[in-house]
Amino acid sequence: MFYFGANAGVLLIHIRNAREGDANLLSEIGIRAWQNAMASIGEADAMVDAARSAFFNFVAGSWITVTVIEWNGHAAGWAARETLDEKISDFWIDPAFTGHGLGTALLQDIEKDIAAQGFDTAMMQTHSANSEAISFFQKRGYAIHWLSIAYNPKLDRDVPSVGLSKALESTDDGTYGLVLV
Repeated sequence: MFYFGANAGVLLIHIRNAREGDANLLSEIGIRAWQNAMASIGEADAMVDAARSAFFNFVAGSWITVTVIEWNGHAAGWAARETLDEKISDFWIDPAFTGHGLGTALLQDIEKDIAAQGFDTAMMQTHSANSEAISFFQKRGYAIHWLSIAYNPKLDRDVPSVGLSKALESTDDGTYGLVLV
């Protein structure tokens, strides 16, 4: 648990593993964050039902790989490492909860888990037009290392993606360069 001082009092951030019954809640957070990310790309309205189903099916089937962040008792976002390796496969913060440091806290927790499992690099990928996500990760030490373009049949067009990675450098105190901001 993390406590943050604020003008309105103390804010409680709690990071936990997902639970088997979280699929509806987390898929709705995912869809809201996905719609926000897709706004610059367009065509999200045409794909929202398929995306909602994909989010639900993923969380329902892979909840054991999902980490949830709560803010004052409310689920505010989640991240997944689908194959439990150094790759962050999903990272979603509900747009209603952005700007409070929740993404940073969640990312640091995921990086700590990656490092604890012996990996020295954290990686993720996103759509190349998702400038908000790219900026978020770059501000936290990630660098773009590749660009890929693959055909997406749902969009009937090529979709460019970027891969980002960050070296998790060990510090003298046993942590991996993780400082809660």
